[in-house]
Amino acid sequence: MDIESAVAEELGDDAVMLIVASVEAAKREAAKNWSCALLDIDVVGGKTFDVAASLLQNGVPFAFVSGSTPLDVPKPLRDVQFLRKPFSTTDIVSFVASAVDSR
Repeated sequence: MDIESAVAEELGDDAVMLIVASVEAAKREAAKNWSCALLDIDVVGGKTFDVAASLLQNGVPFAFVSGSTPLDVPKPLRDVQFLRKPFSTTDIVSFVASAVDSR
């Protein structure tokens, strides 16, 4: 909820945010043309590495937002921005604003 509030405050009413709680739902959404994504690594149904690979392949900027460590990420995905929990909403907003501006 802190993430939603912080991003909405920064980007205003035009921001569309979608929260999904499972790998399957994330896979469905990854096929769409989003401005950016924030991925937790461990969610219902497993890890989001396949989702991350799909986003990377489609050129969608994303960051991992996780309590895991960057070393838990497969090597092909280690160049992706990693915001470790507990994170600051400032870091989240900065990433989202930058990603949206770049698209």
